[in-house]
Amino acid sequence: MNGNLLSYYEAIEHASLDMLNAARAGDWDTVVKLEGACAVLIAQLKHASDELPLGPDEIALKSRIMQRILVNDAEIRNLAEPWINDLSRMMGNATDPSKMH
Repeated sequence: MNGNLLSYYEAIEHASLDMLNAARAGDWDTVVKLEGACAVLIAQLKHASDELPLGPDEIALKSRIMQRILVNDAEIRNLAEPWINDLSRMMGNATDPSKMH
């Protein structure tokens, strides 16, 4: 069993859960920082997976982990949408002199 490769998937899952908890708390700075950490883990995973392919049992486990990551991601996106819309409105007002007070 290639536990080392699976540990990358598990680390990404853990980071996605931390991101979700931060998003639920409205801590968007932490969400952004964790997103950066996930990007590093994903890059490392891509490199490691080229050299260490998974067997059938590991592929099944990887699939379950990925499903949980996708569920977390979907909820984070739902929580982020109002924040992103507010940020867009603020940015639009900041660049539109007619909307400045």
